[in-house]
Amino acid sequence: MTQYVRDIMTGDPVTVEPQTSVTAVARIMRDQNLGAVLVTDGDDLRGLVTDRDLVIRTLAEGGDPEQTTVAGACSDDLVTVRPDEELDHAVEVMREHAVRRVPVVDEGHPVGIVSLGDLAMERDPESALGDISVARPNT
Repeated sequence: MTQYVRDIMTGDPVTVEPQTSVTAVARIMRDQNLGAVLVTDGDDLRGLVTDRDLVIRTLAEGGDPEQTTVAGACSDDLVTVRPDEELDHAVEVMREHAVRRVPVVDEGHPVGIVSLGDLAMERDPESALGDISVARPNT
């Protein structure tokens, strides 16, 4: 049976504006147990920022997380998929671009994110990645 991106994506993604501080984004990630947030300008997708991006592109560079905006920390050279595309296409995109998360867009507007964890839970829930993806966070 053919599966589609919409079948496993995490819908209603959390978004922030490009001028949001790195500190504010880190707090959103902590409070909502997220590893990634989409950066939007109005309804338009501008980037994706991960917890790793915040560390590597801000803290490790000596940036002040209160003064640095997420625009400087996010990945803006994005690959995306549509919700009506086959799941196998999303896997190909992730492999080709070596990414763990792909924003899902519908007519240019973000509607979700599909992650490596989502794929693991769907395709091999007994795998280590599947187990880790459904586990409660260590807080």
